[in-house]
Amino acid sequence: MTHTLVTCITATQTQLVDEQLVFSFDAFCRASGANGTQVHALVEEGLLHPGGAGPLAWQFTGPSVTRARTTLRLARELEVSLHAAAIVMDLLDEIDVLRRRR
Repeated sequence: MTHTLVTCITATQTQLVDEQLVFSFDAFCRASGANGTQVHALVEEGLLHPGGAGPLAWQFTGPSVTRARTTLRLARELEVSLHAAAIVMDLLDEIDVLRRRR
């Protein structure tokens, strides 16, 4: 079983989220700590790619929880828009790719 470490918005708490898990919209909001408006914004910014035909049928994977929490934390702590946080996330993704190439 593969797991992703999910760092909660409060830095003192962590939990494991199975990469195979699938979350409904409401369950994703609870797991990620995001409200519905924030989730819609994360999808619009291209940070999340839910499955399903539309918001009522959206399904999110375990790694999406990590991505949402990290993005929202960056936006809050750096006091930047979600668009700016999306750019930071893209750069972090690129760094991860480069590190794996070594």
